[in-house]
Amino acid sequence: MTETAAVSKPAAVPVMRAEGLTLRFGGVTALSGVSFEIGASEIHAIIGPNGAGKSCTLNCLNGFNVPQQGKLFFSEQEISHLPPHSIARLGVGRTFQGLQLFAGLSVVDNLLTGRHMHMKTGALKGFIYRGWAHAEELRERRRVEEIIDFLEIKSIRHKLVGSLSYGLRKRVDLGRALAMDPKVLLMDEPMAGMNLEEKEDMVRFVIDIREALDIPVVIVEHDMHVVMDIADRITVLDWGHVIAQGNPEAIKNNPAVIKAYLGAEVHR
Repeated sequence: MTETAAVSKPAAVPVMRAEGLTLRFGGVTALSGVSFEIGASEIHAIIGPNGAGKSCTLNCLNGFNVPQQGKLFFSEQEISHLPPHSIARLGVGRTFQGLQLFAGLSVVDNLLTGRHMHMKTGALKGFIYRGWAHAEELRERRRVEEIIDFLEIKSIRHKLVGSLSYGLRKRVDLGRALAMDPKVLLMDEPMAGMNLEEKEDMVRFVIDIREALDIPVVIVEHDMHVVMDIADRITVLDWGHVIAQGNPEAIKNNPAVIKAYLGAEVHR
């Protein structure tokens, strides 16, 4: 044969994958057969009405909830029954709908808590604070300063988090998640309660995390105009079921999604 057969490239392994997740709380089924994939360098939005199971899905992805059925994979490793701290060590970062920060600590100290799992110094060496312990803290503080520069919060680095505005505290929460050096970032309603300027800043950071840091993002968000602008793919939940998946244009024009959630405003 004179022609050379084309060599097909193997399909890229998803960063995370959910297969048939079913999660029950007593007689209530929060998720029923939920499946989706998170690709590399992707912003993947999970949307749906209140009570659709969005936060429960994120909770399964980082081990806060353990599904009764189905499997979860990080790259090719099954993580279905791993505890949250083990999943975090693999590289799954998380921000929360409610702020889970240390209000009495500075911005720098809050970000340093995100570096905890990377630190090796024990209590005794830390108390003596010489040699390795000192060098390690300097190294971790340099990493925190890089994140502070990235999120443009240099002017508040030494302020107590409890004294900051809501929008800035949300940014600190994001910074702490980035301090973990995640391989995938889960964000639960990062723009809830923000004004327009704060939302625009957060949108810019989410895009930069994907493009500049090359970290895929899974985002739960109710602002559909934001979702349609930044998401590469969207999974739509309704009463714990996946009713649609696809790119923003396909989702926006999906009759089932319009009826269950989007309505005429976003559709137009």
